[in-house]
Amino acid sequence: MMTPVLTTLGFVLHPDRERVLMVHRIARSDDDQLGKYNGLGGKVEPGEDAAAGMRRELREEAAIEVDAMRLRGTVSWPGFGRHGEDHFGLVFVIDSWHGEIPESNEEGPLSWRRIDELDQLPMWEGDRYFLPLVFDPAVGQFHGCIPYHNGLPTGWSYSIL
Repeated sequence: MMTPVLTTLGFVLHPDRERVLMVHRIARSDDDQLGKYNGLGGKVEPGEDAAAGMRRELREEAAIEVDAMRLRGTVSWPGFGRHGEDHFGLVFVIDSWHGEIPESNEEGPLSWRRIDELDQLPMWEGDRYFLPLVFDPAVGQFHGCIPYHNGLPTGWSYSIL
């Protein structure tokens, strides 16, 4: 039986709709994601729904309040955790927000990155599989699975609704 860690991952769109807010995880030497770029998000807390968790994470990590967001899909990451734990993530695009984004957070610098150049950034290998689906307007929702073994993806399967 799978008992995954429930997470959120959000991609905050710039008003120009061509860039997205990314964090460069370089602030903590003990970070499992050290050196990688990622969207914002984290674990859903007990008693919290996924959308509320996404809103809280964006408040904590980027000092913004969400005005509008969409669930783009889900990703199951069996074996992804530091000790082989399974993770399950809900992936959101944040279409509208307000607030003053700081230059960095406790994980590293925050910066606007072109969506069409995200594949050139250092990131989790598995993220390269689903990121194109996140920003593809022809995709309603995607639901994928990326098994991990020893920190590397071993496959990719998905369905589009």
